[in-house]
Amino acid sequence: MSFRLALRDLRGGLAGLRLLAVCLFLGVAALAAVGSLSTAIVTALADRGQEILGGDVQLAVGGREASAGERAAFARIGTVSEVTRMRAMAARLDGAESVLVELKGADAAYPLFGTLRLRPGALSKRPRGAEAAIGEELGDRLGVRPGESIRVGNSELKVIGFIAEEPDRIGQGFTLGSTVLVDRAGLAATGLVQPGSLYTSAYRLRLPSGNDVAATAQRLTERFKDAGYQVQDRSNGAPGTRRFIERLGQFLTLVGLAALIVAGIGVGNGVTSWLESKRATIATLKLLGASSATIFLSYLIELGLVAAVAIVAGLAAGALVPAMVVAIAGDALPVPPSLSLYPRPLLIAAAYGLLIAIVFALVPLSRARSVPPAALFRGSLEPPRRPAWAALLGALGAAAAIVALAVSTAGDPWFAGGFAGFALALLLLLSLLGGAIRWIAAKLPHPRNPLFRLALANLHRPGAPTARLVTALGLALTLFTTLAVIETNLAGQIRSTIPARAPSFFMLDIPAEDVGRFRAMASGAAPRGALVTIPSLRGSVVAVGGRRVAEMKELPPGAWFLRGDRGLTYAAELPEGSRIVAGRWWPRDYRGPPLVSLDVEAARAVGLGVGDTIAVSILGREIEARIASLREINWDTMGFNFVIVFAPGTLESAPHSFMATLSMPEAEDRPFAPAVSRAFPTVSAIRVKDVVETVSSMLGQLSVAVRAAASVAIFAGIAVLVGALAASRRARTYDSVILKLLGATRGRILAAQALEFGLLALIVSGLALALGAAAGHYVVVEVLELAWAPDWTQVAAVLAIGAIGTLVLGLIGSLPALAARPARALRSL
Repeated sequence: MSFRLALRDLRGGLAGLRLLAVCLFLGVAALAAVGSLSTAIVTALADRGQEILGGDVQLAVGGREASAGERAAFARIGTVSEVTRMRAMAARLDGAESVLVELKGADAAYPLFGTLRLRPGALSKRPRGAEAAIGEELGDRLGVRPGESIRVGNSELKVIGFIAEEPDRIGQGFTLGSTVLVDRAGLAATGLVQPGSLYTSAYRLRLPSGNDVAATAQRLTERFKDAGYQVQDRSNGAPGTRRFIERLGQFLTLVGLAALIVAGIGVGNGVTSWLESKRATIATLKLLGASSATIFLSYLIELGLVAAVAIVAGLAAGALVPAMVVAIAGDALPVPPSLSLYPRPLLIAAAYGLLIAIVFALVPLSRARSVPPAALFRGSLEPPRRPAWAALLGALGAAAAIVALAVSTAGDPWFAGGFAGFALALLLLLSLLGGAIRWIAAKLPHPRNPLFRLALANLHRPGAPTARLVTALGLALTLFTTLAVIETNLAGQIRSTIPARAPSFFMLDIPAEDVGRFRAMASGAAPRGALVTIPSLRGSVVAVGGRRVAEMKELPPGAWFLRGDRGLTYAAELPEGSRIVAGRWWPRDYRGPPLVSLDVEAARAVGLGVGDTIAVSILGREIEARIASLREINWDTMGFNFVIVFAPGTLESAPHSFMATLSMPEAEDRPFAPAVSRAFPTVSAIRVKDVVETVSSMLGQLSVAVRAAASVAIFAGIAVLVGALAASRRARTYDSVILKLLGATRGRILAAQALEFGLLALIVSGLALALGAAAGHYVVVEVLELAWAPDWTQVAAVLAIGAIGTLVLGLIGSLPALAARPARALRSL
């Protein structure tokens, strides 16, 4: 009987249920899209793991090459390919232009997996001897074509063609320049690989068929744990890219869930409005003998059918997003997604949609079930009854299931749990705020001005939708503000973190024996510049506080400095931009046992303090030092900031080079890099402005993702506000009719409602700004691991637009009530 009643009611159309369908569609589509896209990219990274890494297993070490014994050990395990990467300067032969590049020296076995492919018109398939294959953007920048030559280091290299496909490009991580590919002889001819140079040697292994890759990687890690090697296997060929995609996917999933929760408010409002329109039908069915259970089940089936169609449509739309993204912006992705149908993110999105519908639909359904026929005929002024305990328990159970699903499917359960707790606390806070506004409005003295009196009365009269409006408004504006904080932070990241007096150039790989000549040359080329030179080495942290890093199953959160090689230096005086927070700095003439000064945040991440020990591997030699002090580092100075600084007397005898920063007027910086390349072919001059443009491009791509999530949230917020207004349309029509009969004009009624909506928007906007800023700070700093630099002007503008949009939507939603004819409206009421 209930099923037949539901189908018959649906034959009359979806009037009143469109809002439910739209809200569920938007939320489910957003979750399905984010889940499908992030899964497609991570799957592609895993499927192409051998190509991206360059082998089944890779061992990488900084600042040195493998010894003969190590090479022999690698060769016994499988086929070996050696690749050396470093930053260098590529220049025109006339010296008119020089560009920072990623120099890659590969042996004849490269690549073990995938294909090196050059664009049509190449002179040969791969470079040999004094030849190079370069990125096409480098050719455009230097104005060279195949057959012409460029200078890299001490060598002139003939360009044989432009690189079309470099299979291991993604595995190299973030790079500042285009690739210049040479063979081992070409790399040696440049003269750039010297003791103390900043370069990385990678040894890729192709294992015999049937070998356990993970077990082999683990054995290599154990065997070479004291040699400074970073061991990876093909399951995680691009760890930085994968980690970023997973973090971004988790963040956008939670944004989609927030949009779905906002849409859930719309579902509740839509169901309330729809049931209001069914009052006469419910009353008639009850008078004809239908039980409350039959009516409840009938409308539950009806809602379930509509919700199912909306969820399926949302899943279909979300599943198509990866293909759409590839077609529209495939070049902006780190790797082409593996296009397929992924059941897991779709099932998770469907579960969220179903649970949200249950949470927000059960309570209004229960209230309609418990209202007697006489109350239904008396009209809309009957106060709502408390929902049945079974409905409340069902809604709470569904809410608990949402929290459990969010925590169990998240890469970071604590973050997901915190987000779920924040959302529930926000709902509770907004509900309490709505009740407080009603109570305060009822207690305030009545204003003499009729408009203000009417607006105040609208907030606390029987049946007033104040609580629903505050909840809908608060969730929508908080989400808008959070997304605005995140996006403006991305947009303002470079602008606010680069100081006005940032250096013009970073210069790397200055030979120690030439540092005096370099200082003289820089002073002559930029007499008004400020030059700072510091020694530079590379090393990896192998133990902290007696614990071996290689034996840690998982690195502690924030312990990024334990991953791979780190820059090291030694200094007699405290570096600029640092402040001692624990311990003491050593004397200028210190010559005792090895001491280090450590960044305080890094020390906290691994639980170190003054007096503890840290072991660093430099060129295969392990040095254990005692922590003499902890420093607070101002990373925004754009100078050279080192996590680990050694005291004098330990590293001076190790082969090393120097780094430098140079500040000079912008009008004079263009010819400086070519001049450095001519005088010092091995020195890399990195122009800060070029770095800013590269990072800005990356952050711009991230902003696009946030903007897409924001658009879904905005549409869901609009739907919620429309639903909140629709749920109170019957009561507003009644009020408008009575006021017009008492002589009020439409203009006065509209003005009173404008005051009502404006007051609510003003109150809720302040709360949304505080909560949105707090949530945005957590996402930016803790999740995306970026500096905190939002544009508060833009954030305030977004919040103001949202509040004004609320006012406009509220007034537009009031127009049908104002247009109602008294006679017809009173008969229908």
